[in-house]
Amino acid sequence: MIETIALTTLIGAGLVVISVITSLISFRVGAPLLLIFLCVGLAAGVDGIGGIEFEDTRLAYFVGSIALAIILFDSGFNTKVRSLKVAAAPAIMLATVGVILTASITAIPAHFLLGLGWIESLLLGAIVGSTDAAAVFFLLRVGNIELRERIRATLEVESGSNDPIAVFLTITFVELAMATSGEVSQGLNVLVLFVEQMGLGIICGLSFAFLSIQVINRINLEAPLYPIIILSLALCIFGGTTILGGSGFLAVYVAGLLMGNQKLRGSITIRRFQDGLTWLAQITMFLMLGLLATPSEFPAIAWQAILVGLVLMFFARPIAIWLCLLPFNFRPNETAFIAWVGLRGAVSVLLGILPILHGMESGQTLFNAAFIIVLTSLLFQGWTLRPFARWLGLILPPHEGVVEKI
Repeated sequence: MIETIALTTLIGAGLVVISVITSLISFRVGAPLLLIFLCVGLAAGVDGIGGIEFEDTRLAYFVGSIALAIILFDSGFNTKVRSLKVAAAPAIMLATVGVILTASITAIPAHFLLGLGWIESLLLGAIVGSTDAAAVFFLLRVGNIELRERIRATLEVESGSNDPIAVFLTITFVELAMATSGEVSQGLNVLVLFVEQMGLGIICGLSFAFLSIQVINRINLEAPLYPIIILSLALCIFGGTTILGGSGFLAVYVAGLLMGNQKLRGSITIRRFQDGLTWLAQITMFLMLGLLATPSEFPAIAWQAILVGLVLMFFARPIAIWLCLLPFNFRPNETAFIAWVGLRGAVSVLLGILPILHGMESGQTLFNAAFIIVLTSLLFQGWTLRPFARWLGLILPPHEGVVEKI
């Protein structure tokens, strides 16, 4: 027993060390960092040189959900009110209608190329429908891409707030796919369920965050304890909202948004702690998802999934972005750039676990397809972000007053 614990600790900590060290490659060549983490997990997995067999989907989803909650809380915590004022309307449109349109269009090639039913095709579209905030902002930072305030704010808010919609759509389509004929009527209540989950998510997030702020500012603690209590409160918000029937992911993002824009004791310590913790959450999630994958199964659907990914990048997201941004007077080059900054990441792979957990026959196919689409997105969009921004004329000199470095 003791030897097993020691070996597990050694392997886990060793993989994190390897991931951190190999991140130097990303900083030097501009490669998508999260792709590096995924590759480390794949290399350590059952088909890699590590040969580690990891098949516990429940554990992977549990740990991944906690990691995602931490990441979303940090995303909200670091989003400024100014960003919301500048880009709230277009960003929220992209995070809701944009995700739905992207998922719907992506379902068409998924149906014909992968031979999935329409509900399963829509499920795959929902799984890969949201962008990955960590991937997006890391690449913009590494590439030293200076953007106008409105573009930066739109990308920031969209990437941080579109995951709850993707989670809701994925769970909904999983339930529809698993429904018997006598339960199909439940599908008619999707809109009511959506309003309930999102409404409770916002209400609980704001309410619990307000109470948390009052508690934190009224107690005297040792400085290192403030980040711990804030993290614990954030996870309480996530878990409590989920139990009440709301979207825990939306609640924790909204809570972070409110708490990050209020005066809190120990705020400097809190931000430093959260920076490191968020990195650890990202590394843990990508490593675990990489270990869970079985690359030897990929060739069976590789070219089909790659084509679905290309349709997603070149047609589904651009069409969705163009339609959503029409009312907001974005310039064509700005719309094109926002459409291209749609990297898929850990959330898509994490959601790909849900069909397996629910025992769907096509569960493994959906997971493998989502994994391949994520790899395709990180490879194509990750390495071309800066050249594309330069070609569109969007990289501005840092001395311009309206520019803020991401």
